[in-house]
Amino acid sequence: MKLEFKNTNNQYKTVKDVLKKYFFVSDRLLLKLKRNNKIFINHQIAFPHTSLKSNDEIVADISFEETSKNIVPTKMDLEIVFEDKTMLILNKPASIPIHPSMAHFTDSLSNGVQYYFMQNHIKTKIRPVNRLDKDTSGLVIFAKNEYVQEILSRQMKHHTFEKSYQAILTRKFI
Repeated sequence: MKLEFKNTNNQYKTVKDVLKKYFFVSDRLLLKLKRNNKIFINHQIAFPHTSLKSNDEIVADISFEETSKNIVPTKMDLEIVFEDKTMLILNKPASIPIHPSMAHFTDSLSNGVQYYFMQNHIKTKIRPVNRLDKDTSGLVIFAKNEYVQEILSRQMKHHTFEKSYQAILTRKFI
């Protein structure tokens, strides 16, 4: 995935300005882009403090091959609600945790996603964006790259990411 911007109105002075103010890239991701030579101006490698001119085209290639080596891949049935190149949205059943733990080292939703990613040659870390309790069912979003995870997390923090909940209450009659 690439972030692309053309400096047509000279509103930004440096590459860093574009990445931080326009795309809201974190300092951590900015450093990662710099270290891996993934920032370009007019198809030439650039650095965050490079000055911009009118009509410069800035591209940040946020495609990184990554793995979650600490998550054991486990084959399981996943109910995929939506998937594109940026995210995977699953319907999580009750009684399954999202993250591996000592009690659920190989049977968490993340284990299933790790297996799914490996089978589909998706080379990224496991990045759940939202969380649900083990005994709660509902939609869970897995970002397929660091940038999408940051943007969705930022939206949740600023309450621009809309969530709704439904509860079903049951009562046992004797």
